[in-house]
Amino acid sequence: MDINERLDDTHREILGFFPLDLLDLSNLDGARIRIAELFGATPVELPKTITVDDHSVDADDGHQILVRTYSPPTPTGAALYWIHGGGLVLGDVAMDDAHCAAIADELNIVVASVDYRLAPEFPYPTPLDDCSQAFEWFVSHSDQFGVDSNRIALGGGSAGAGLAAGLALRARDRGTAQPCFQLLRYPMIDDRNETPSSHAITDTRVWNRPANLTGWGAYLAGQNGTNDIDAYAAPARATNLAGLPPAIVTVGELDMFLDEDITYAQAMLQAGVPVELHVYPGAFHGSDTMVPHADASQRWRRDEMAALRRALDLTD
Repeated sequence: MDINERLDDTHREILGFFPLDLLDLSNLDGARIRIAELFGATPVELPKTITVDDHSVDADDGHQILVRTYSPPTPTGAALYWIHGGGLVLGDVAMDDAHCAAIADELNIVVASVDYRLAPEFPYPTPLDDCSQAFEWFVSHSDQFGVDSNRIALGGGSAGAGLAAGLALRARDRGTAQPCFQLLRYPMIDDRNETPSSHAITDTRVWNRPANLTGWGAYLAGQNGTNDIDAYAAPARATNLAGLPPAIVTVGELDMFLDEDITYAQAMLQAGVPVELHVYPGAFHGSDTMVPHADASQRWRRDEMAALRRALDLTD
């Protein structure tokens, strides 16, 4: 699919500024440099009212997991635990500084963001373990942040949303700390890459099929697409979704994850999980943050913030 033909002028203009090889992962080190340069090109100005603190959490293997918190002056007692994207092989906690601080400021809640280890250096289950252990730490220390442990939502974008979905499944099954809600923004959840939309996007300026195959291959040590992958690693494989927290699933029409995300939302609904699903016409993977002034992106943000307000029992 040539996504340029399906974009409005605003989206097409912004996408035109991106390097043609931005998300060509044939050289992963090079891609990491390009992504770092892209996110570092513009200084991030955070709301002056938000306090940013870094915390160190002990992983089971002795690694120190970074958890960054964004706190308003008088938090409402609710929180969002956020997991950044990057295809399981790219990114860090800093890439979502502006996003997390803006949510903390708008909703007057604490946002905690985890800097999990990346594949291929650290394949599954290490990234999920990092996210899970840091989440349990945040819940157990919720009083320290003025947060009610029963009012902590779990969210992420892309690979981060896939990790969030896996975390929710594992927490349900193990009876560990439970999130009250899932915010799943274009989640990366199916390692099999068999849907029509998973074949449709090859433009290397956005998340694309070759990049997705590389990301899953790194995360699952080359076992992606085989029969030995569990649902915590690839939540689309889950056969029992009952008992999960309510969720909102958001995805663009031109996203390669479109089919798997719709299917997962439907499966949760069929299992009795309250789910709100939004598909945004003319939006590509990540365009909500890359083209924030577009009408679709504005609606996208309002939809997610409204869902969080309801889930966390916040008042305007």
